[in-house]
Amino acid sequence: MKYIKSHLGVKLFASYILVISIGMASIWVTARFTTPRSFDRHLRFIEESLGAGNGMMMGQGSGQPGGMMSEFYKSFQASFSESLIFAVLTSSLVALIVSFILSRSVIAPVRVMTNVSQRISEGHYDERVESQGTDELSQLALSFNQMAAQLEQVENMRRQLIGDVAHELRTPLTAIKGSAEGLMDGVLPAANETYQQIHAETERLSRLVNDLQELSRVQSKAIHLDIRPVDSARLIETVTRRMQFQFDEKRVRLNSNLPINPIIVLADEDRALQVLTNLLGNALQYTPEDGSVTISIERDKSVARIAIRDTGLGISPEHLANIFDRFYRVDKSRSRARGGSGIGLTIAKHLVEAQRGKIWAESEGENKGSLFVFTLPLQ
Repeated sequence: MKYIKSHLGVKLFASYILVISIGMASIWVTARFTTPRSFDRHLRFIEESLGAGNGMMMGQGSGQPGGMMSEFYKSFQASFSESLIFAVLTSSLVALIVSFILSRSVIAPVRVMTNVSQRISEGHYDERVESQGTDELSQLALSFNQMAAQLEQVENMRRQLIGDVAHELRTPLTAIKGSAEGLMDGVLPAANETYQQIHAETERLSRLVNDLQELSRVQSKAIHLDIRPVDSARLIETVTRRMQFQFDEKRVRLNSNLPINPIIVLADEDRALQVLTNLLGNALQYTPEDGSVTISIERDKSVARIAIRDTGLGISPEHLANIFDRFYRVDKSRSRARGGSGIGLTIAKHLVEAQRGKIWAESEGENKGSLFVFTLPLQ
């Protein structure tokens, strides 16, 4: 019994045999108890039809025929039992063969999925199950393949993340190590400039760690959102006031086009300001001196569209699809020199989507500026 419980194929085969056995037993019992009465009823009908009286047909009632009819009944019962036994044996043999074939056909894809799942657990994420047909097992195989594809994607993302983080950490650590070795060897002077360089690299490391922590919380939906009606114009005024000094320091104009009538959105005010800060910081980073950045908002059906347009370096069409991927840089050397962590846009994307909005980027090409747009639902 334990062996049966632990093997699905044996369970299926046993269930087939049980159903067949119950069917055979039902046929046998039904035939055994209904045949005498049915035979007696038909003999009485023949007797009445032939008008033979009570001669040879006497004693046939109640299932107890006598005389020649008794012998005839016994011969009939024996031949019927013989035919029934032969039919039972033949059908049982055929049923056993068919049940065995059917149970193997049902259990085969399950065994394949078991073997493939074992391979996936060992790290072979490219394994897949062949899916044919539209039955439940085929649908299960399709779902299994989708799960395997997602696991492979997650594993690739994990490996890429480890590589990206290691790559991002290597540059500031190398600079700090080089400066420290220069100080120890006396190559670099123990001056404020050297210490400021080391401090700047440690600040960069700190920003990267903080951004990674924030990205992890956002992607795992571990952040708490306080969604409430917010005046979008007040959001823009707040973020422009906070970042005006940075724009003035770089000599980049920061313009804002605010609506005449208030546009109230449903959003988390702090997280919406974080999105705006990330997008404006990105625009400032890639806009040269004497350029401009314009932030505007307009109503579009059931959402508010907030757009940040700059006159900066622009984005080639082949980069637009990946611009929100973590650590993705259009110009890696320039971005790294300016100290960006490479995940600000990724954080902004997840925060916008968490507030039931959408975000995308547009650009006509290099040196033609960029446009970042995100939406928030209206009240």
